[in-house]
Amino acid sequence: MMANIEERLEQMELMIKKPSFRQTKGKANEVNYWVFDYAPEDELTVRNKISCLKNKNLKGADGFELMVYDLYDLMIEHLQSKNFMEKCYAQEKKRGIRKLQDAIQHTLKITDKENLLVKYIAEHTPKNAVVFLTGVGKCFPLLQAPEVFNKILYNMPQAFASVPMVLFYPGTYTEQELIIFNEYPEDNYYRAFRLVR
Repeated sequence: MMANIEERLEQMELMIKKPSFRQTKGKANEVNYWVFDYAPEDELTVRNKISCLKNKNLKGADGFELMVYDLYDLMIEHLQSKNFMEKCYAQEKKRGIRKLQDAIQHTLKITDKENLLVKYIAEHTPKNAVVFLTGVGKCFPLLQAPEVFNKILYNMPQAFASVPMVLFYPGTYTEQELIIFNEYPEDNYYRAFRLVR
């Protein structure tokens, strides 16, 4: 039986503060990518804990810098900077959510070497960091977890290979399957580890 969300969040805090967590020593020396999955109804509890951890980390006693990137906020900021919001509303109304998803991913250059989310995270993340990626539930279905792994994390510059990156996932991750909101199976995924069981 899984521990309650408060217990799991406390375990997560202890894990990220271990020096060994910030070294590339995963199973078979693989990438340092993690998933903290949680019941969708625990979203506000998770957000509050992340905010508390960020505030504590600002005091500088952790030995690393906690960087929190809300993927939804980054996506919206980009669309607003290009004055694309009205176009997005019209696109969804006229052509549907799938075409809107394609258009947004195109403007973010998700499939290009110039991926704007990768560029932003790389430019704003120091080497001695732990990265939290949040907002994937708010992004769904415009940006889904497999795309976060395959198009963002796996395209990070080599200099960030040892930086632990944790995706906060409102749903279930079994290390074989992603189920957003515990309702919609996404693509199978195997190259990230569950942070807390």
